[in-house]
Amino acid sequence: MKSLKLIVGLGNPETRYKNTKHNIGFKIVDSIGKAYKIKTNKEFALSKVGTGNIKSSDIVLAKPQTYVNNSGKAVKKLLDFFSFSVENLVVIHDDLDLEKGVLKIKQRGGDGGHNGLKSIIRELESDNFLRLRLGIGRPSPQGDVVNYVLSSFHEEDKEWLESLADRAIKAVEILLTGGITAAMNEFNRRS
Repeated sequence: MKSLKLIVGLGNPETRYKNTKHNIGFKIVDSIGKAYKIKTNKEFALSKVGTGNIKSSDIVLAKPQTYVNNSGKAVKKLLDFFSFSVENLVVIHDDLDLEKGVLKIKQRGGDGGHNGLKSIIRELESDNFLRLRLGIGRPSPQGDVVNYVLSSFHEEDKEWLESLADRAIKAVEILLTGGITAAMNEFNRRS
C-alpha cells in the first residue's frame, strides 16, 4: 500500500481565512502533521510543504497557497516536482453536501460544484485521485453559499471539528496500511 504519497488540504492562505469553513482542508493537514511531527513550513511549488513518514510510508503534506479556486496549479506543480502520478494524490476538502462532521472517502469523480476540485481536475486532466470529503453542512435556504464557506467556525463547532480531525488521521492511516477499500468500508458506512 505504499502508493499514497501526496496529501493536499485545500484552503486559502491569508490569515483572515484561517478559521473559515473553506479552510478545513488546511486544518486537517495541520492535524495530520501534528500527529506525525510533519511541519508544512517549506515553501515551494506554490505550496507550504512538509515531508515525513506515516505508518512506514513516505508522505508529502501540502497546503496550496494559490487560493482554493486555483488549487490545481499548485497540485500540478507538486505532482511534477515529486514525479508522482495522479493516483498518488489525496485531496482533503470541505463538502457542503455532507452534514457537519461527516467524513467520506471518494476514489474519483466530478467536482461536485467545488471550485478547488474543478481547478485540480482541469489542471491534471484527470479526476482519478482520492478525496477525503469533510462535511461542513449547508447554509440556511436563504443563506449565500460563498459567504457561508468563507465564514468562521464557532465555539460550538470545536467538538465535532476535533472528532473529524481524529477520524481524518485514522482514515489516512487506513488508506496507507489497508488500502482504499478498507478505508471506504470503515468511513463510508451509514451511521
